[in-house]
Amino acid sequence: MKKISLIFVMATLLSACTKDLTSLNTDPKNPATVPSYTLFTNAERVLTNTVTSASVNSNIFRLIEQQWTETQYLNETNYQLPSRRQPDALWTELYTNTLINFEKAKSFMATDVTDAGTRKNETAISDILEVYAYYYLVTTFGNIPYTQSLDITKPFPVYDDQKTVYYALLARLDADIAAMDPAAGSFGGADLVYQGDPAKWIKFANTFKLKMGILLADVDNAKAKTVVEAAYKAGVFTSNNDNALYKYDSGPPNTNPIWVDLVQSQRHDFVATTEFLTAMQVPASGIAATAAFPDPRLPYYFAPNSAGVFVGAPNGSGDGSLVYSKYSMPSGPLLTPGSIGSVTNPDFKGVLLDYSETEFNLAEAVSRGYSVSGSTESHYNAGITASVSYWTNGDATAYLALPTVNFGTATGTDLQKIAAQEYLAFYNRGWDAWTANRKLDYPKLVPPENAYSGFPVRFTYPLSEQNVNETNVSNAGTPIGGDKVTTRLFFDIK
Repeated sequence: MKKISLIFVMATLLSACTKDLTSLNTDPKNPATVPSYTLFTNAERVLTNTVTSASVNSNIFRLIEQQWTETQYLNETNYQLPSRRQPDALWTELYTNTLINFEKAKSFMATDVTDAGTRKNETAISDILEVYAYYYLVTTFGNIPYTQSLDITKPFPVYDDQKTVYYALLARLDADIAAMDPAAGSFGGADLVYQGDPAKWIKFANTFKLKMGILLADVDNAKAKTVVEAAYKAGVFTSNNDNALYKYDSGPPNTNPIWVDLVQSQRHDFVATTEFLTAMQVPASGIAATAAFPDPRLPYYFAPNSAGVFVGAPNGSGDGSLVYSKYSMPSGPLLTPGSIGSVTNPDFKGVLLDYSETEFNLAEAVSRGYSVSGSTESHYNAGITASVSYWTNGDATAYLALPTVNFGTATGTDLQKIAAQEYLAFYNRGWDAWTANRKLDYPKLVPPENAYSGFPVRFTYPLSEQNVNETNVSNAGTPIGGDKVTTRLFFDIK
């Protein structure tokens, strides 16, 4: 009897194993399918991390723009891009970890988002952020893979003409704006910027269209005028409440990448440059932390040194012997109620697009004769006010009255005045500061004494692309004037 029972138990177990055998092919940690919104959320996070990061392995634009300098290892300050392969890192983050995930999200929406209105909105929002990612690729590298870039059947994609890509992106923005319905649903909490609000994404898209349009002013003024005027008429940002801010958490893993790069990693190397603090009205000897600051953003941009003084290091002066504690580091210790806090806080928000930048773009548009309301000066003042208010929750009246800031008395042409103040407002947005600097050629940045190259106006193509897609990379570099950091891109007319 026991023998019969044992045989029955074994047969039952074998039967159970046989029925469940196919489950052995399923990896519970790597599902075959995922909801589209999870792909969107991750792509949005990676995209924001990429433009926000302070990593020396990727986003080194704060160093190129001389907002910060290094005290120990000067490779990035001295424009030595090949040493850490920053072009490869940015390429991978934007193509592989951002664009492909947005594209997959759009594909999965066809089956897992049943409401047609919601699906259209989610598809358009995803595409708007694809346009955003491509904008940074084309304005950083020039000719890039576009028409074949996300096609899995094209492992060696051709590179498309940079200007053609740019115009195609503008057309995509228009199509996305037209496709959205503010009354329909969207991502909700899966969107960590606007919580899926279609109306806010429509305004974002128009504001980004304004930004893209004004970049064309020197190379195609007629097109720039048409794009800018259309975007303005449709409705762009009108206050800091419109800012596109990514909300990081106070604890890992979804924390502010600057906190990760500087605090969690315990990196003690980046400090303010004398040049940037000079632009903030700070003398070379510095300003005591107890003094009245000519630029109210100073204690929010940087922290005083160990002696209680805000002071910068001359750009590129480090030789491994500079004492970090003697200079102001990128951190704001003041936490005034209503202010945004410190860039080194783990939950400091990432910025994709803001109102201050919008007003500077409108100031430039008026200066160039485009049909937008207001004067160059009124938009200039609004841009400064928006930046000061955003950082400090305070008033900009006293700062605007300074002879070096007041639009009527500041030195330079209208565009130079705009560029000088936009440069300061773009603190912590070095990538955008770099593009604005290339567009307006101001302020004039003097290369560090031991610069590895001339001032970089583009990034060279990734080594990985040069190794595996050699023919197309070569064909891409030749028509733009060579795969060099000093080759000016299509919008950068000197």
